[in-house]
Amino acid sequence: MIGNWSVAHISARFGSVVRRPSAPVTHGLIAVCCLLFLTGPAAGLDPAYGSGDGLLAAQRAYFHRWGVVPAELFEGSARAALTPATALFVHGSWVHLLGNMLFLYVFGVMTEERMGRVQFTLFYLGCGYLALLGYAAANDGSTQSLVGASGAISAVLGAFLFLFPGARVTSLLPFLLFLPLRFPAWVVLPFWAALQWVAAGRADQGPGVAYLAHLVGFGLGFAFAWARFGRPTRVRSAPAPASEGENQP
Repeated sequence: MIGNWSVAHISARFGSVVRRPSAPVTHGLIAVCCLLFLTGPAAGLDPAYGSGDGLLAAQRAYFHRWGVVPAELFEGSARAALTPATALFVHGSWVHLLGNMLFLYVFGVMTEERMGRVQFTLFYLGCGYLALLGYAAANDGSTQSLVGASGAISAVLGAFLFLFPGARVTSLLPFLLFLPLRFPAWVVLPFWAALQWVAAGRADQGPGVAYLAHLVGFGLGFAFAWARFGRPTRVRSAPAPASEGENQP
């Protein structure tokens, strides 16, 4: 899952005209992820999945079917080979979903406008697939299901860092009493990546979060933006204060 502190909003100005980017792909991805979550067993809203132990069993079966199981991925099954794509649209809890969708909305809108709809769609799906594939390759003996859009969204963060390094991001930092502070992307996103690196080294000591998939996705996103666009887009922060938001880790 994406998140170590809260990212609320990006204020940006292109040239001298403040613009509201159009991002139908980003909004569509958010809508699909939310719809699938609400209709699946993880949301706990559909009585058809039962309750108690029955609901937990339905959730495990759902994640196993649509998520990535590293131990099964490289066995040659066509169904297993598709799971790094299907897993991008499956989330394990409300916090998991809302955290990822907040990051996708905050960073995806401007990235999509810069890349274009078709290229952004292929970029998101391709990097997300490769991020989960990389995690599975490093944990090929694991039988735990891996779900979530974190790898793809991390790629969006990496691309955003290259394309808009000067964009101001409002963050709520736990160790600073959640005070809303605004930093340029070149400060916020490398710091986030460093936290993922540290967490990946301690992955066996904490909850089952695929920090390695975050790092792979972030690196792929930055590399793609560098190879494709060459020079970052100049962005100046708008004078209006950014709105606040929250994404708990």
